[in-house]
Amino acid sequence: MTAVCGVCPHACELEEGRTGFCGARTNRNGAVVCENYGRVTSLALDPIEKKPLRRFHPGGRILSVGSYGCNLRCPFCQNYEISMAGREGAETTVISPEALAARAAELKSRGNIGLAFTYNEPLIAPEYVRDCAALNRKNGLVNVVVTNGYVNEKPLLELLPLIDAMNIDLKGFTEAFYRRLGGGLEPVRRTIETAARRCHVEVTTLIVPGENDSPGEMDRLSAWLSGIDPDLALHVTRFFPRYRMTDRGPTPVETVYALAAVARRHLRWVFEGNC
Repeated sequence: MTAVCGVCPHACELEEGRTGFCGARTNRNGAVVCENYGRVTSLALDPIEKKPLRRFHPGGRILSVGSYGCNLRCPFCQNYEISMAGREGAETTVISPEALAARAAELKSRGNIGLAFTYNEPLIAPEYVRDCAALNRKNGLVNVVVTNGYVNEKPLLELLPLIDAMNIDLKGFTEAFYRRLGGGLEPVRRTIETAARRCHVEVTTLIVPGENDSPGEMDRLSAWLSGIDPDLALHVTRFFPRYRMTDRGPTPVETVYALAAVARRHLRWVFEGNC
C-alpha cells in the first residue's frame, strides 16, 4: 500500500518499506513514520549564538541535538556527513524524549536554557521535536529549532505552540537557486511569515560567491523581511568551500560586509557571520 508523506512539500509517495527524499521517513504498514525518531548523531552544549541566535537569551548555552537526513540537497552543506546520510550511513545513539529532557534539566547548573533541534534538518522528524519539546517545556526550559524552513504548514502549526525561537535559513531569494537545492522559495517564505507571528525568529543567509551574492538580491530579500518585521534579525554569513562546492574560494569578507550594509537599509538587526 502506498502512502504520501505530508511533512514537507516534496509529498513523497512511498511504497511499503520505501524511504522518502529526506532519508528519514518510511512507509511502514501503509503509514509514513519517522524512521530517525530518537536516533541522535550529535549532542553538545553550545553557546546560543552558535545557532545562530543573537537576540534570544544572549550569553546563554543550549543543549543541541541532531539526527540524520535532510529534505534539501545543498551542495555547500556544512553538516553533510549527517544531513546527507541515511540510517545505514549514520552512527546514532537512541535517546528517548524522556532521557533528552532529563539531560537538558541536569545541565541547568552549567547554564543550559533548553533544547535546540539542529545540525541536520529537524523538521523532517516533527514527532520527535514535539515529544521532546513538550517535556522540556514542563521543566521550564526553552525550545529552539534551527531549520531550512522547507516544511508544510500543518506540521509547522502543530509544533509552533511548543517553540520559543527559530533560526530559519533563507538560502537565497530566487526560485532558480532553490530549484538547484531541490526545494522551493515560497514554502520557506511562508514558514518565516508564519513562525514570526508566533515565536522569536532570526534568519540566516549563507553568501555563496557567484550564486546569491548580488546587492540587488540582498536588497529584495531584506526588504521582504522588513515587511514582516523590521526587527527581524538577519545573519549574513560567509561561505567556505565544503561538500560538493569546493570549486571556489570562501566569500570575500568585504562582500559579506557590503551585503550586510545593504540589508541595514531595511532591517535594524543585521549580523555578519564567519568573518
